[in-house]
Amino acid sequence: MAEIIDGKAISSQIKEEAKLEAAELSKKNITPCLAVVLVGDDPASQVYVRNKKKACEFCGIRSLSYELSADTSEAELLTLIDKLNADKDCNGILVQLPLPKHIDENKVLLRILPEKDVDGFHPYNVGLLSIGKASLKACTPAGCIELIKRSGVDITGKNCVVVGRSNIVGKPVGMLLLSENGTVTTCHSKTRDIGGICRNADILIAAVGIPKFIKEDMVKEGVVVIDVGINRGADNKLTGDVDFENVSKKASYITPVPGGVGPMTIAMLMKNCIIACKAQNNIE
Repeated sequence: MAEIIDGKAISSQIKEEAKLEAAELSKKNITPCLAVVLVGDDPASQVYVRNKKKACEFCGIRSLSYELSADTSEAELLTLIDKLNADKDCNGILVQLPLPKHIDENKVLLRILPEKDVDGFHPYNVGLLSIGKASLKACTPAGCIELIKRSGVDITGKNCVVVGRSNIVGKPVGMLLLSENGTVTTCHSKTRDIGGICRNADILIAAVGIPKFIKEDMVKEGVVVIDVGINRGADNKLTGDVDFENVSKKASYITPVPGGVGPMTIAMLMKNCIIACKAQNNIE
């Protein structure tokens, strides 16, 4: 039976580390600051934003909150980003996605200065990630790596299979696994014999958005499984991309849903905010 990787406990460790770093910065009269911009009233987005504010408060990071109406124009949003870019006291800018349909997400993400892009989505930071030089890494993929490493699993030389090729998780987590010396295969909707490829995985990361897609017969004994999926079933229960009940019988380590990858995203956001603040203040 697999050992459960406790994302809540590991995310708490990372937030404690961020809190200590923020306390050190405060001795130099520097307060890390994160601006969170929410457009519209999507309930899930509102929950995320509330959780981000709570995490900032815990870590000693100043939080600026901009809650804009759903009919806010693209020009108004870009003007706000320009203002935050120019604000030397603001170290990180996060625009909560998804945005209303009339606003071009790419245009908005491109407008944020790369050094304030604490989500790690700007093409400049993605480019740095691809050559192993990124300091601001996409939060969920970076959280996956922390879960693996802090569970005592060495990625070096392991067969790593990523199921899913999104720009938000699949592609960046593949690059991060490569930078940790893993041997990486990415599977997607056009991949032939996904089951056969998954069965060779020492480390399997599922980020495909299909409930219980990874079945017991798709994994080998002793595999490490990181489930990024968050799917809400007809019964309103959260389910991952992995058939947890059955796959956990064969895995050596596995993340649950909820309580696995989810809490890591905000913890890594706090870490990115500290990294951005230190870089902007020329602190090693």
